[in-house]
Amino acid sequence: MSEPGRTAAGAFAVVPTPDDGVRRSDRRVLDESTRPSGPPADPGRAYTPAEQAEGRHLVDVHDHLRAELLQVQALVAQVVVGTLDAGAARSAVNAMTLRQNNWTLGTYCQSYCRVVTLHHTLEDQAMLPHLRRADPRLRPVVDRLQQEHLVIHEVLEGVDQALVALVTGPDGIAALQGAVDLLSDTLLSHLSYEERELVEPLARLGMY
Repeated sequence: MSEPGRTAAGAFAVVPTPDDGVRRSDRRVLDESTRPSGPPADPGRAYTPAEQAEGRHLVDVHDHLRAELLQVQALVAQVVVGTLDAGAARSAVNAMTLRQNNWTLGTYCQSYCRVVTLHHTLEDQAMLPHLRRADPRLRPVVDRLQQEHLVIHEVLEGVDQALVALVTGPDGIAALQGAVDLLSDTLLSHLSYEERELVEPLARLGMY
């Protein structure tokens, strides 16, 4: 029987988001086959709701990044359609709409890239070092996650370069679409891997 005022612990119930395996780009910058795994969870351990909330928080933050990425993809698709329409009609109104869409897309993409970079910086500075110290068995996973953060940073740089190219003319949209497709593949794969490996350790060890 649990103590008065204390919520009873139970089985671990936080479900990591699986990788759906969909890939939008022909390029691969992560070798998913070499990813290490941490120690298995103790099947006899119970987790309080507060402990499970630590793992749930990581999934919630990642879900926000996934939702925002869908918005980036939708904006890219709109600009692609706008570019085709403007090229066909050659009207001043379509050209103005195209410039507005390009500006909106550029602003949104830059903002999203900053959010992803900040998220990974916070993980690298606090959460991941804490987990490495608290359970040395997690070291291979933590090291790999930090390596992937560096790879994703390079992919984000590619998006930024494509945004600059977009300013020079409508031909830049193809490069931007390719850069965003690569970002989608790389980031979504990484987020799923991170959740798979960390939601239980976060519940067991805390985030900081």
